[in-house]
Amino acid sequence: MTRRKALVVYGGMALHTPKEGAETVRDILEAHDFAVDVTDDYDALGADDVGTNALVVPVITDGELSKEKMAKLIGAVQAGTGLAGYHMGLATSFRASVPFRYAASCYWVSHPGDIITYRVDVTRPDHPIMDGIGSFEHTSEQYYLNYDPAVEVLATTTFSGAFHPWRKNVVMPVVFTTTHGKGRVFYSSLGHTAAELEIPDVRAILTRGLLWAARAL
Repeated sequence: MTRRKALVVYGGMALHTPKEGAETVRDILEAHDFAVDVTDDYDALGADDVGTNALVVPVITDGELSKEKMAKLIGAVQAGTGLAGYHMGLATSFRASVPFRYAASCYWVSHPGDIITYRVDVTRPDHPIMDGIGSFEHTSEQYYLNYDPAVEVLATTTFSGAFHPWRKNVVMPVVFTTTHGKGRVFYSSLGHTAAELEIPDVRAILTRGLLWAARAL
């Protein structure tokens, strides 16, 4: 039986525990019969065969990739390779690349108050990624994003204004899906560190999102 391939690339700020997070993603995908390559070599994202992966997961804060390699990655996504990320992955990855920002569909700009307790509200309980998951309190960075209006929002958070009063009552996506060409894109802002990915609801959302985004056989 053919196994789907996934590429997980990690790097950037140590406080985000990228290596440990990448290993968590690997464990999730291997449990669902993926053959997973985990590396800290960013150039793997722009390899000639990147499009053979069913799923690509950058666990990267910022970083750089040449225009030529980025074009190969974006071409693979547009042809059907899934793109998925959590917290810093997608939202902060490759900040200087306009093509990547377009595919990622979001951009981190702030987390007022740093580590705080906030509410995650499920807005699409009918979606398979959120099935059986109710709204919950979460302690972490509450990400304020600039995001593409084309995304399908599955969960949100509302900013209280306690730290940035000029953003009081702003409702922000926490979990969303979209597409980029033929590729599916999944993002969750949860998971500041790998330890957070062990929280049952956070783990379930990530697991289902990874599987949703991955190209089918």
